[in-house]
Amino acid sequence: METPTTDGRVQRGNETRRAVLGRAVEVASVEGLEALSIGRLATDLGLSKSGVFASFGSKEELQLAAVRAAQRIFRDAVVVPVEDLPPGLGRLRAVCDSWLAYSRRRVFPGGCFFYAVSAEFDARPGPVRDALAAAARAWEEHLAELARAARAAGELRADTDVDLLVFGLIGMLEAANAQSLLYGEERRYDLAAAGVLALLRGAAAAPEQLA
Repeated sequence: METPTTDGRVQRGNETRRAVLGRAVEVASVEGLEALSIGRLATDLGLSKSGVFASFGSKEELQLAAVRAAQRIFRDAVVVPVEDLPPGLGRLRAVCDSWLAYSRRRVFPGGCFFYAVSAEFDARPGPVRDALAAAARAWEEHLAELARAARAAGELRADTDVDLLVFGLIGMLEAANAQSLLYGEERRYDLAAAGVLALLRGAAAAPEQLA
């Protein structure tokens, strides 16, 4: 049986880990995953380096933990708000709108966490690249599942190329994220929303149903 002292130590360790990961995803979204270090995060949060090291053990484990934390935040911000909608074209459009809202309101200070950090590791084989690729593929497959459901329901044309449609949707979303940051223009989100609507109308069995 754990003693109160042990329980308190575990709780403090969990609190430290949550605080470090909260700061880590903020920093990485602006400066990249390579900017993360145990010393930097300890200083930012007023913690001991030994306490932070005990929670992670290495820079790579810290980076991987940040990716996992960002995935949870992304899901809560983008996927969960629309997951109760019925499968179909409306839900596919809604999740794209949800992604644009997530980027627009800066859930991560640097915009989309995954867009910000992927360029660092896309040509660097290893566990961090694998984790980022898995997260990107999971998002891509989620959109593809929604598109296939819409096609099966007769809301998308039977000849719709789902992979091409999803590729175009993700391109619109990521362009809005990147250009809004670079140009400081909120209007980029409006352009992306219009572009998403145009892509979906172009593939819809009954385009007039999309207002």
